[in-house]
Amino acid sequence: MIGLVLAAGAGRRLRPYTDTLPKALVPVGPAGMEGEPTVLDLTLGNFARIGLTEVAVIVGYRKEAVYARQAALEEKYGLKLTLIDNDKAEEWNNAYSLWCGRDALKDGVILANGDTVHPVSVEETLLAARGGGKKIILALDTVKSLADEEMKVVVGPDGGMTRITKLMDPAEATGEYIGVTLIEGDAAEALGDALKTVWETDPQQFYEHGYQELVDRGFRIDVAPIGDVDWVEIDNHDDLAKGREIACRY
Repeated sequence: MIGLVLAAGAGRRLRPYTDTLPKALVPVGPAGMEGEPTVLDLTLGNFARIGLTEVAVIVGYRKEAVYARQAALEEKYGLKLTLIDNDKAEEWNNAYSLWCGRDALKDGVILANGDTVHPVSVEETLLAARGGGKKIILALDTVKSLADEEMKVVVGPDGGMTRITKLMDPAEATGEYIGVTLIEGDAAEALGDALKTVWETDPQQFYEHGYQELVDRGFRIDVAPIGDVDWVEIDNHDDLAKGREIACRY
């Protein structure tokens, strides 16, 4: 199993930081200064702590900044990094971005969004949930109060995901998908095909629509509740302030 990070996004709501950096490389240290840890740093650190040795990073917007740091990140975290180019990063949404990493999925991956600050306990929870024929396991926050913007998930009576979308009454949701997934290698072909269907239908779709496409085809996707832990998806400057507060604890 390897790590996989989606780090191709522009993060326009985080300007001026993202004038020159992809969102995954915006500093989340207390001072917000160059040289402080980034979301990518935190994620790679988590992967190293659970024993992974290889990580694929999907890059696009300002990818040269990731290429410039590749060797230093490899040395710092003891990981071999493979960078995968997304040629549509500034035009299309992340269903296509994850599809660009479809070959990496064959190794089995822990996928992490490049804008999610979270503790290593999330990865540990996913690994602990493996087995029993599970092929895809979503990290799910069942504690947080939900609003309109969150990626909401409904879990059926059998424990499998039935619906994932932002466009849902929060009261109907079981919890929020936090942007971290364990994907076994034998799910790679099915997921890759679902993602292709999604982005060919609408290039602006999220990769979570690929999960929904899979479920609609009869594929089971499981969830793993992460408990009461602090995490944040960084979309804007308010999120960034929260991310800096949280990152100091990890």
